[in-house]
Amino acid sequence: MARGLLLLPHYTSKSHLIRTGLSSSSTNFTKFPIFHTPRNSTSVRVFCSSSSNRQDEFIGLSKYKDTFSKRMAMAGLKPHHRIAVGVSGGPDSMALCLLVADWKSCGLNSASTGNNDVVDGLLAIIVDHGLRAESKDEAEMVQRRILNIGIRCEIAHCRWTDGRPKLGHLQEAARDMRYEKLQYICSQHQIGVLLIAHHADDQAELFVLRLSRNSGVLGLAGMALATQLFATHPSLDDGTSNSILLVRPLLDFSKQDLYKICEGCKQNWVEDPTNQNTIFARNRIRMSLGNLSSSIFKSELQEIISACRRTRVYVDQICHTLIHQALTVMPHGYVVIDLGILNPLEVPDICLSKFVTLLLQFISQRQRPVRGSAQKLLLDYFRTFPVKSSFTAAGCYLCAAPGSKGTKILICCSVDSALPMNTESFYIRSSNKQKVNIITELDQIIEDGRSYSNKTVPNASDIPFLNTFSSESILTEAKHLKILGEPTLVSIRSLHKIELEKFKLKTETLTDHVPPKVVESVDATELGNGQIGHFMDRFVISWEFIGENDGCGCGFGRFSVVEVRHMVDSDWLDLSRLSKSDNLEDCRLEKVLECSDYAKISARKALWLLKSIPVAARRSLPVLVDPRGQVLSIPSVCFSVCRCLKASVEFDPRVPLGGGYSSFL
Repeated sequence: MARGLLLLPHYTSKSHLIRTGLSSSSTNFTKFPIFHTPRNSTSVRVFCSSSSNRQDEFIGLSKYKDTFSKRMAMAGLKPHHRIAVGVSGGPDSMALCLLVADWKSCGLNSASTGNNDVVDGLLAIIVDHGLRAESKDEAEMVQRRILNIGIRCEIAHCRWTDGRPKLGHLQEAARDMRYEKLQYICSQHQIGVLLIAHHADDQAELFVLRLSRNSGVLGLAGMALATQLFATHPSLDDGTSNSILLVRPLLDFSKQDLYKICEGCKQNWVEDPTNQNTIFARNRIRMSLGNLSSSIFKSELQEIISACRRTRVYVDQICHTLIHQALTVMPHGYVVIDLGILNPLEVPDICLSKFVTLLLQFISQRQRPVRGSAQKLLLDYFRTFPVKSSFTAAGCYLCAAPGSKGTKILICCSVDSALPMNTESFYIRSSNKQKVNIITELDQIIEDGRSYSNKTVPNASDIPFLNTFSSESILTEAKHLKILGEPTLVSIRSLHKIELEKFKLKTETLTDHVPPKVVESVDATELGNGQIGHFMDRFVISWEFIGENDGCGCGFGRFSVVEVRHMVDSDWLDLSRLSKSDNLEDCRLEKVLECSDYAKISARKALWLLKSIPVAARRSLPVLVDPRGQVLSIPSVCFSVCRCLKASVEFDPRVPLGGGYSSFL
């Protein structure tokens, strides 16, 4: 979101550090600044009034600190972990900075604070979207405030190469850019955890927004405490992590709570004027929810969200168990599901649907869930025993696993679908350089978070929406279970109706007036000598020439770049001909005459290995070809036309199985 700070350039703030820690008897957060605001200033929109009852203020801050500490523990986080914080300068992110700085300082030894009076292992990141002329100065002002708190701070400046986003897509484009910058800086600093200041009011807005999109219970559960994000273009050569753990420790805090934290610590913040623009659905919903300010409405709305979250936790746990019990991931890029172990007739629809969706997302590397009629057909397919037909959905091909007599299902990538076939290449400085795996604390944090979650998974009898599917049925069931009272139900339905109509109108407008997007044709399948690439987001592939400078008899040494494509039927036919031929002049691989013995032996080995790979799965294997399309190597089956060509491949999907959709609590 493009931030607008309601400040004038001449405003300056004064601060001093408070060095007393927060405890039951203390009065302030450790090392937090007090910002004095002139009473006669009219150029600054700030909310820094202090509570008249100092004792109530101290009790409130202690309560917030305890709640925050518990949420951090639930995510598997400890004070010694390296952590980044996304900061906009508003009350949400400023309160988050205050809480995490105190949490870390109290949990670390005093010696860890360093000579510069900053909290060890904590970095704040400000994203300057650059959409307004004054944004750079505003970002620098927020940076100074963060530094005064005792947190290192870095500003990321955005560049919009395709021009400023259209107003209707501004929030989405700014959000995507923000997360891209945040993840990049975390990777540069080798930080695996990013804190974001989403809070309970954001959850309420998201609930109404998704309700208007007719989301099911899993969508209405809103944002998870912890979610793993994976890089769009993973860095394959520098050893840094290609993912970060996004943690939202303020989901139990209301917006009013965050104001109180800032006020109690005399911390200034800024307000975003774009939050008043009703062209954005979230802003309209926020204003509507603000008008429904009764404590009963707020409490009941949070209770239905909490019930949806409990349902999602239960579903996630069932899927996690099924994955470990009934699934086999094969090294050539496909999976096999044992229907006897899965027992799909006994698995609730919502759990089986999520399980199947996770598998299809993993194989195709498409992160959109399967919806509508395709979802129902998939459930029917899995519940047909034994399997006798094939099925194509979401970029995947499903069929009975060879030799299983229909008791097992094979899922592989469908190369006939509209999948991206690009190879993202990343330079490796030396052909001898190996992929470096830097041991980080991220895996342990995730494991600790899951362990905490496993202890709190509710029983099926305590799950309210396990057999409800539509948004309306969820609201009706919530009323039946007395989660929602009649006034709250009427208000939610009213909001739902208003936003649903606006969503339909927006969809019709886009359909009628938006011109088709022109996709630029980019040759991204080339891979140079000593480079490494991610083919179809699924295979990590590389090659290098290890012969003499002039090459050998096959002339392969003259190639500095090869192309990568998926395997086709003619490839294994050529392998068969090559393995039997003594004279290669009639073969498409005729340029390997002087390496014929090596190529023949390599082809025979490849054919033998191919027999162990189902035909459907072979078609997604990467193949190296020369500029004329002739096959040079099929590294998955150890085939190469020349001993001077060393190629390697590893099935290493950009997003692992279940990745990006983990909700610990």
